[in-house]
Amino acid sequence: MNPARGNRRLFFEVVNRGRIRAFRMFDGVAETPNLTCDEHLGNGFLLQQGYTLAWCGWQWDVMRVEGMLGTGVPQATVGDTPVSGHVLCQWWPNATTPTLLLADRMHQPYPTADVADSDAVLTVREHENGPRQVIPRAQWRFARLDRGTPMPATISIWLETGFQAGKIYECVYRTQHAPVVGLGLLGVRDMVSHLKYVPDQQQNPCAGHIDYAYGFGASQSGRFLRHFLYLGLNTDEAGRMVFDGVMPHIAGARRGEFNHRFAQPSAATLQGSGTLFPFTDNEQVDPVTGQRDGLLRRLMHTGHCPKIVYTNTSAEYWRGDASLSHVSVDGTTDVALPETVRLYLFAGTQHGPGRLPLTHTAEGARGHYPLNSVDYTPLLRAILVHLDRWVSHNEPPPPSRYPRLTEGTAVPAQSLAVLFQGLPGKVFPAIMPQPQRLDFGPAWEHGVASWLPPRLGEPYKTFVPAVDGDGNEVAGIRLPELTVPLATYTGWNPRHASQGAPEQSLRMHGATIPFALTSSVREQSNDVRPSIAERYPSREVYRELVSKAAEALIAEGYLLPADLDEIVQRAIWRYNLCTAQS
Repeated sequence: MNPARGNRRLFFEVVNRGRIRAFRMFDGVAETPNLTCDEHLGNGFLLQQGYTLAWCGWQWDVMRVEGMLGTGVPQATVGDTPVSGHVLCQWWPNATTPTLLLADRMHQPYPTADVADSDAVLTVREHENGPRQVIPRAQWRFARLDRGTPMPATISIWLETGFQAGKIYECVYRTQHAPVVGLGLLGVRDMVSHLKYVPDQQQNPCAGHIDYAYGFGASQSGRFLRHFLYLGLNTDEAGRMVFDGVMPHIAGARRGEFNHRFAQPSAATLQGSGTLFPFTDNEQVDPVTGQRDGLLRRLMHTGHCPKIVYTNTSAEYWRGDASLSHVSVDGTTDVALPETVRLYLFAGTQHGPGRLPLTHTAEGARGHYPLNSVDYTPLLRAILVHLDRWVSHNEPPPPSRYPRLTEGTAVPAQSLAVLFQGLPGKVFPAIMPQPQRLDFGPAWEHGVASWLPPRLGEPYKTFVPAVDGDGNEVAGIRLPELTVPLATYTGWNPRHASQGAPEQSLRMHGATIPFALTSSVREQSNDVRPSIAERYPSREVYRELVSKAAEALIAEGYLLPADLDEIVQRAIWRYNLCTAQS
C-alpha cells in the first residue's frame, strides 16, 4: 500500500452475506470479448481512482468457511441462563427436498431447544400473501436423514411428504440461541470511525490518510445501510461523523433483521421486520396506523446526515417495495426527497448486473424467459465519482430519476398485464408480491416479537415503472439497451415450471424478451414490436445510434467518458448474438 498515491477517500463495503461484491459492481469483470481485465479486480476502477478499500465481518450467521467474512458475537443471557424464545424460519425451495436446514440460505441455524417440541408449528403457503395452512405435527420432525431414515437433529427439519418446489414453508419454534445481532451495526460504525480518525499508525494503517469515508452496500448490505441510517448510527462514540457519503444499492424501501432478538440478518422475507414502516427519508404519517416516522428522522438534527445516493433496479419495484421509498404509503402522493439525497432507477434492469450471452438460469433460479442481460455497472462508477464531488467539492450530482405519480411513470403492476401478455410467450406473473402492514406486538419497541408470524394489516399501495410500446421502462436512467433496444428488458421473470409456482415471479431476476429478427418472423409470432431489421438497416447504423445514446448520458453526467468504448463494444456483441453475426 502506498498512501501517497491514494485519493484520501475510504471506500467501505458492507459485505453481502460474507461476500465482497464491490469488484463486480464497480470494476465490471469483463464479459465482452477482447476487453483486457483481471479475473478478480476487473478493470481496476476503484484502485485507479485511488480509494482505500476496507471490509469487515458483521453478520453472526455467516457460515465459517474460507473466503467468507463473518463475525462472532456474545449470547444474550439472564444471569447464567441463556435467553430463550421463538424464532421464525422461512423457505421457498426451487427443488423438492425431504429436509431443510433451520436457517435462511444455508447460513448458521438457530437450533431448536427441544426436538420433541409439541408447540412448534410448520405451515405452508402457495405464495407470499397467501393464507398459511398448518401441517400436522405428526407429519414432520426436527430431524436429518441418515441412510434414508429421519434421525433427531436440532438444526434441520424433515417433512414426510417432502418440501415441495415453489411452495413457501415457515416453522416457528423455540430456541435457546440468542446472539446479540445488533453488534454487527456497531462493528461497522466503529471500524470506519477507527480508520478515519485514529492517528496512531501502529494501530491504524490509514492514519492521517483519510479525509472522507463512503459506505457502499448492495442488496442485503444496502438494506443494512438503510437500517444503519434509521438508527442514527452515523455518529461515533466520540460524537464525530462516520460516513460522509452512503450508497445503498438495490435495497428498495426495506431494512432488515439486523437489530432484534433472534434476528436472521440473511432473511429478506416480505412479511419480515425489514418491511416495516417507515420507508421514506422524510417523515410521513401512516393514515391507517397513525405512526409518524422517517428513515432519517434521528439524523436530520445531528449534523451527521451524509450525502446519500439510492440506486434501485426494476426488480426492487416488481418485488413490491421500492416505490414505498418515494410514494406515500396510501399511494396518493410523491414524497419529496431531502436535499442531501439522490434517487435513481436503473431502468429495465434486474437485481444483479445482467450478463451475456443469454441464459435462463443463475444461482439455482430458472426463469421462464432468458434472464435480464443489461449490465448497469457503468452507472455505479459514474455515481461514485459524483458522490465524491458532492461531498468534497459540494458539486451536486445529476438530478434524481425515478418513477413519479405526477408524471404518470409510476403505475400499478397489474395495469401492464395486457401489454406484456401480448408479447411472445404470453406469460406474465398472475400473482404479485404485496407488502402489508405488520404487527409484531407490544414488545417490538424493545426488539422482541410478542408473536410470530406477525399479524397482517392493510396492504400498502405500491407501483412499478411505466413502459413504452416495446415494454421497456420510460422512467429512470435509460441505458442504450433501452433507448436503442434489441429486446424488452424487465424487472420480473416468471418462475420456470420445473421449479414450481410458475404463476409467480423469481425473487431477484428480470427477463430479456428478444425482438424478432425480421418482419416475417415477427408476423409469424404475432409480435407487435418492430423487428430488429425494421429498426436498424445495418450493424453500422445500430452502432452509431448506441454511440449517440451513450454520449447523451455522458453529457448529462450519468456515464463516464471512459466507459463509452466498452458500452459500444458490448452493444455490438449483443447485436451479433441477436442476429447470429460474427
